[in-house]
Amino acid sequence: MNDLMTANPLYRNRPKATGITVRKLDFNPEKISRYYFARSPLMSHFLTALSSTFPVGEQFFVHSVRNVRDQITDPVLQTQIAAFIGQEAMHSKAHTEFNQAWRKDDYQLDNFQAWLERQNKHVRNLPPKVQLAITSAFEHFTALLGGYILKHPEVLSTLDEDAMKLWVWHAIEEIEHRSVAFDVYQQLYADQRLRRRVMKRVTGGFFSLAVYSTGRLFMQDKWKSLPQIKGNLFGAYLLVKMLVQLFPEYLSYYKKDFHPEQNDYSIELEYWKKHLAQDYQMTDFQY
Repeated sequence: MNDLMTANPLYRNRPKATGITVRKLDFNPEKISRYYFARSPLMSHFLTALSSTFPVGEQFFVHSVRNVRDQITDPVLQTQIAAFIGQEAMHSKAHTEFNQAWRKDDYQLDNFQAWLERQNKHVRNLPPKVQLAITSAFEHFTALLGGYILKHPEVLSTLDEDAMKLWVWHAIEEIEHRSVAFDVYQQLYADQRLRRRVMKRVTGGFFSLAVYSTGRLFMQDKWKSLPQIKGNLFGAYLLVKMLVQLFPEYLSYYKKDFHPEQNDYSIELEYWKKHLAQDYQMTDFQY
């Protein structure tokens, strides 16, 4: 990376990206209870399953963009790429800490993460164009999920303090950089047919992965999870409601004129940035 910075003047004296801020997260994952989301085992296992994929997934996202970074001539997009890489690096670090705190005798993530590492090696051998299309598709999913989290403060009010910090911080930054991989793909390739085809494949893979990993964690914890019928029913309701409400935004990705910025989250971003700064004293959100 240092050689690349030296060779390409676009990497020198680069101004900060507008609207994308790299922030460090100060939280204690050891304090997060197992059923941290709405006191629902099902919903909590779902988010923990997602967390288990983030370190490997976000390292791949960075890799796919960095693969083609030296082909980007737009200095504004270059600043956004730098901020994107910085944010994803912080996300990977934070979720690694969260996942490490959950490596308990009755709650194992290791086998699943080893499988992810094997898949990651395979995907990294695909053409750079396809890798970038995969990242663009996944970034659409993370932005939708992030936006949904921020739009439902009544549900977030049930979170532990440290869980609140982790998931809201992550959601904010996913929304901030949601356009970067897409813009890089459009500038270099603009192959809309491939973009949509890859999204279809990613959708199937994403849901299969989510169902499998959530079910695996739920069954590892079954003697504690199964008796909590009320919490599980509420979690199932939340998941179904989320899927129904997000479906139109998901479908927008297939439009010819789609762009991630068409989904406006400015009100939610402003609200939660102030909330984290004032109520949780998160200094990186303070102006």
